[in-house]
Amino acid sequence: MSNILEVKNVVKKYGDFVALNEVSLTVPKGSIYGLLGPNGAGKTSLIRIINQITMPDSGEIILDGERLSPKHIQHIGYLPEERGLYKTMKVGEQCLYLAQMKGLSKAEAKEQLEYWFERLGIQGWWNKKIQELSKGMAQKVQFVVCVMHKPKLLIFDEPFSGFDPVNANVIKHEILELQKQGSTIIFSTHRMESVEELCDHIALIHKSNKLIEGRLDDVKRKFRTNSFEVGILSDNVEGLMYDITQKFKVGQTNFKSLNNEIKLEVQLGNTMPNELLNLLTQRGQVTHFMEKIPSVTDIFIQAVSEK
Repeated sequence: MSNILEVKNVVKKYGDFVALNEVSLTVPKGSIYGLLGPNGAGKTSLIRIINQITMPDSGEIILDGERLSPKHIQHIGYLPEERGLYKTMKVGEQCLYLAQMKGLSKAEAKEQLEYWFERLGIQGWWNKKIQELSKGMAQKVQFVVCVMHKPKLLIFDEPFSGFDPVNANVIKHEILELQKQGSTIIFSTHRMESVEELCDHIALIHKSNKLIEGRLDDVKRKFRTNSFEVGILSDNVEGLMYDITQKFKVGQTNFKSLNNEIKLEVQLGNTMPNELLNLLTQRGQVTHFMEKIPSVTDIFIQAVSEK
């Protein structure tokens, strides 16, 4: 898969503070790429550089095979965390103005806006002023402004901020549809459940440095601990626990005395899963046996805490 965006050894400083320290990333075409990191990690600085709001002190950005330049602004759609709509302008008037700034003719802009207003159910908002809208309503307008010119690269910074669960799901659906249509999406959020649902690639930035990058499945495999969640019915729980703890490290335990079922988290170390499974089947009836795959939250916490 070729890359839509390549960030090469980018450095950004604000006085003595280093916001980005030789950061390099590659964003594959057609991916939903999660850009993760704690507050102050450098994510916003990088996003602002990609949007040419600020310039790097060194390094370069390649967009679709070309060094990033002002002409590429039309190929990027940016939904900032801090929204930037003019509160006293009418919605339709503002959207038309911003669409033409992105290179659409007035006729093309009207066509795209009619499509998106109908798709998101906001046809009646055309003559409303932004200040008359709730935060969630204004978010929908900002989303339309971001995507209406069909950019090659979309950058969403906390796109679900201000949305109730129903409208958050509407926007999630639209993001997935945009990916199906060929858009590449950089997705920055603190909501790890959204990363699990949407992203196929991730990068983690912490204290100005990139710690992790790759396909989400590959990153999860790298952080596997060979731990298994198991459930077993046994008439001799004490004997079962003694046998297990002689060979394995046992984490969280949940015992239900009603039916003598015990649920365990077992860390195998270098032992093969079959050895644990054989032991369990000899001591009772196995009801559950599944490897514990780390979540994005688990990976985030572990990677950040180690640095």
